[in-house]
Amino acid sequence: MMRHIILVITALAFNVLISPAHAGEANPAVLEHLTLRDALVLLADGNREIRAAQRMVEGLRADGISAAQRPNPTLSINTQSISLERSNSGRAWDKPVDTVIRLDQVIERGDKRELRVKAAEQAVKAGRANIADTIRQQRLALTASYYDLLLAQEKERINRQNIQLHERTLAAARLRLKAGDISASDLARLEVEAYRADNELNQAQAESEKARLSLAYVLSVEREASRIKATDAWPEPAVMPVPEFDEAIARRADVRAAQAAVDLADARRAQARALQTRDISVGVQYEHFPPESRNTVGVGVSFPLFAHYSYEGEIKRAESDYNDARENLERAAAQARTEIAQNRADLQAAAERLRRFREGLLEKAQKTANAAEFAYLQGAQGLMDLLDARRTLRAMQLDAAAAQADYAKASVAWVAAIAPSEEP
Repeated sequence: MMRHIILVITALAFNVLISPAHAGEANPAVLEHLTLRDALVLLADGNREIRAAQRMVEGLRADGISAAQRPNPTLSINTQSISLERSNSGRAWDKPVDTVIRLDQVIERGDKRELRVKAAEQAVKAGRANIADTIRQQRLALTASYYDLLLAQEKERINRQNIQLHERTLAAARLRLKAGDISASDLARLEVEAYRADNELNQAQAESEKARLSLAYVLSVEREASRIKATDAWPEPAVMPVPEFDEAIARRADVRAAQAAVDLADARRAQARALQTRDISVGVQYEHFPPESRNTVGVGVSFPLFAHYSYEGEIKRAESDYNDARENLERAAAQARTEIAQNRADLQAAAERLRRFREGLLEKAQKTANAAEFAYLQGAQGLMDLLDARRTLRAMQLDAAAAQADYAKASVAWVAAIAPSEEP
């Protein structure tokens, strides 16, 4: 079961990374019988956070096109020495007016264009890593919401069974009251318990509605939230792989995203340092000034003088951003290590708790409740003992369902914690 989940998650994550995102329309029939696999497909198609991360990468690619361009040349045409007092007859080109046509081109030095392109490429890589981490986070949110809904549905089922049990007991108790076998106060207690069971069912239905809305938001199908019904069975306990921690940390999507941010900050730091290399502007001109000097040409070179400022601020800012990215990488690695250890502890605890319920705890509670029902109907046991047995069974059923949900979420969280980043 867990191997199947790992393969499905990996394949779907890779599909999201290499294909364009689009908001898919959910088939109502799929939502009404929603499996976790179907939910993962809908997540890849419509999740807003994943689509936003993909749009950001598209913007970064556009920035790369801009970064690769060289400065455009500048063409200027200037006419001067125009007399306001006299005017010669003849063609405009022959009038004594000084006309200069000039073409200037900035020549970048210090590998500025190459550094811009490298920084743009690193930005795209960082964006891709961010997509992978966003997919990881949204997948965790999806599975948590899915199993929360499955748990809420299980609570509804347990409470409906409890109501049916109370209805049968009330019907039998009313007959026994007419026959004089029980007192009116016993019937009243049973009616109070039936009302309590109704309230508990209403609460379970409210939890189901909230779980459906939460899952619908992750899938971007809020308008169809009322149709959603989780249909998967609870995952069976399985032996989980225990990887080498350092290797697992280095492969995680969030750590790789933090490393990509460091590489980007380093590229931008090199860009800032290159600002201290002066660019040169080279110009050529043609001058027409009849009649003395009808046609002349000239060339020129200009460059900035760092007399007052040498980009110290930009360089210090880039250094600060680089150091901040390094610290974020260290923080991400430390958090990943802690998260893996915590997820492993949670998974072990959840598996042990589920084992206790599966090894007879729930079965014993059921047998005790059945015996109490039979004894009460035979008049061999009091009403309070019956109600206590029922409450114990219901609490045990709810605890078993919660234990199953805790194990399901813990197993998925463990897989996500150790899974490598899937990048194209």
